[in-house]
Amino acid sequence: MFNDRLIDHLIVVGVAFLASVLLTPIVVRAVTWLGLLKAPGGRNVHTKPTPEFGGIAMYASVLIALGAATLLPSFRPVFGTTSEPEAMVISSAIIFWVGLLDDSRPIRAIVKLAGQVLAASVAVMFGVSVHYLYVPFGEGQIVSLSGELSTMVTVLLIVAMVNAVNLVDGLDGLAAGIVCIASMAMLIWVLAPATTPYPSLQGAASLILAALVGTTLGFLIHNFHPASIFMGDTGSMMLGFLLGTASVSAIGNAITPSSTDFVVTAIPVLIPAAVLFIPFLDVSLAIIRRTMQGRPIFSPDKQHLHHRILKLGNGQRGTVLILWGWAGLIAFVVVGPALAPFNTVWPAAVAGAVGLLVVTWIPHWSRNRRGPTHHESDDHIPGVDEDTLRT
Repeated sequence: MFNDRLIDHLIVVGVAFLASVLLTPIVVRAVTWLGLLKAPGGRNVHTKPTPEFGGIAMYASVLIALGAATLLPSFRPVFGTTSEPEAMVISSAIIFWVGLLDDSRPIRAIVKLAGQVLAASVAVMFGVSVHYLYVPFGEGQIVSLSGELSTMVTVLLIVAMVNAVNLVDGLDGLAAGIVCIASMAMLIWVLAPATTPYPSLQGAASLILAALVGTTLGFLIHNFHPASIFMGDTGSMMLGFLLGTASVSAIGNAITPSSTDFVVTAIPVLIPAAVLFIPFLDVSLAIIRRTMQGRPIFSPDKQHLHHRILKLGNGQRGTVLILWGWAGLIAFVVVGPALAPFNTVWPAAVAGAVGLLVVTWIPHWSRNRRGPTHHESDDHIPGVDEDTLRT
């Protein structure tokens, strides 16, 4: 059960976890000493000044985990036969500095987008790209991408992932947990028996995914509500970028013109999109909502999905756990066919969905039975000061 390949991946997870757990408090102290705290008020949920540079600790943890991987037998061929690990480190450094700049002194959205495109383009230049893509429509088919189209699709996928994670970072622990679930789901698929005939998958993708799992788990110890530190754009964009490049690497190593196995061709495309379905849905609804209201699409409001779940009476921890639950359920549905027969997966998925719906609405039903208190209104979020909400 525990072969050398799995053990080496677990070691990377463990190193990243320990590094994240130990480095994050150091960053907290340093940022606090420098006075670089995110003040409460405006649209922020937190109620006291809090450090916002957790991405520094997370990025350092990823680098330490990658350094440890160079000493492990399972990963030596990865560093010797492909430039993907180096490509991900170099290109992620660009996105890291863009996020760091934005956390230090907010920059315009177009400048951030330009930085994201530049980082993704550098990753492509070093060989991280999608040449064949599974299109899950009709009977499903493999589409061959030309050089220019391959570059465009790869950059688009990575940039979309960066912004999806960045936009879901609205509550303590939410973004880190979502990325952890997505990374874990993809890693399970990469290491699953169904993908054993495809040794090229056990490369840069699985290495980065293992580092992300450990890093986010360690950071959550400090970031779950009440958070002692926020990841900031430094962390959210870096996590989204690495998840995006790892997904692209998995897609590129799994899909070939002769691919016929649904588990191998479809799942690497579906996992990141499925797990991040919630933030993608949230931003789509926000764009539609603001457009219909005649407002700029980047203007903030209090109608995001996490706001709506909060308004049902769920606290911050409860809301985050519910959203984690949905992300985990979707991941289970997608990865399940690689581990068990579908007729075993779908009943469990249906039961999980029903349970999550019930848990989500219980506070609302309970409050209706009690009747509204004198301070509650349709827009009030129980347990959260309306003057401290953030998107």
